[in-house]
Amino acid sequence: MARIKSLGIVSIAFLALMFVALSSTIVSAQTKIEGVIKGRSGSEIILQTADSPKLIVLLTDSTDVAQVVGALKARKKEMSMAALIPGLPIQVEGNINADNQLVATKIRFKGDDLQQAQAIQAGLAETNQQAQQNKAELEKQNAELAAQNAALSEQQKKIAANQAAIAANTARFGQLNDYYIYDEVTVYFGNGKTKVDPKYNPQLVALAEKAKDVKGYMIQVKGYASSSGSASLNQKLSDERANNVTNILLQDGHVPLTNMLAPGAMGESRQVGNDKTAESEAQNRRVVVRVLQNKAIAGLL
Repeated sequence: MARIKSLGIVSIAFLALMFVALSSTIVSAQTKIEGVIKGRSGSEIILQTADSPKLIVLLTDSTDVAQVVGALKARKKEMSMAALIPGLPIQVEGNINADNQLVATKIRFKGDDLQQAQAIQAGLAETNQQAQQNKAELEKQNAELAAQNAALSEQQKKIAANQAAIAANTARFGQLNDYYIYDEVTVYFGNGKTKVDPKYNPQLVALAEKAKDVKGYMIQVKGYASSSGSASLNQKLSDERANNVTNILLQDGHVPLTNMLAPGAMGESRQVGNDKTAESEAQNRRVVVRVLQNKAIAGLL
């Protein structure tokens, strides 16, 4: 009975050892995979295989990297891990870890494949360099274009401002007949008289001096006559009266001709009163002098 029990214990121990040995064999079983390196970051390689577009291969300090050489590819040439560049077809042997990553113990590749991958990388580097140059040139052109657009915008603003100023001036000078009466003096005459009474000279000179302080001023002189006598005579009287007053403004008041409107002979028009009284007749024998300020030129419109 003791012997049977002893045999049972031995059998169980043997089975346990066999299980451990089998498990170790399964764990230590290596995987061999072929693929093309799509990318690399330090010790991590992204490998594209027939079954997976993105298999992570981990490099370790003990990973054996070599290039197979010879006609039969039976010999190997130890290589640095720096040779593992994108575009290189490789054969990897290693173990799959718990994160489903292949921990590489051995990596092999062909010399021709390495040369081709290096050529591809060189071409990509040149392309990237050209792309960077193109980008820099494009940015420079965009900056120049932005500066040109800014200058054009500023120029357009100036043009718009000039056009607005021209339009404003056109509108202003289109209203030259619109005057503001700034001041005036009325000179009265005796019946049939055209000579200016000297007492009005100081008033006319003072008016002329005052006008010079008015921006854009003009002086208007209009002569009138009463309705007594013939219309032709009264027209002549109003003309002479206006001219005599104008001469005082020019000679004594020193008003420039450019600031004088042509004297107006109004004759019997615009009678002050409708009656024929002496007082009414006296009010009609007059010259009205006005300082006019052009509203447009003065900026009042």
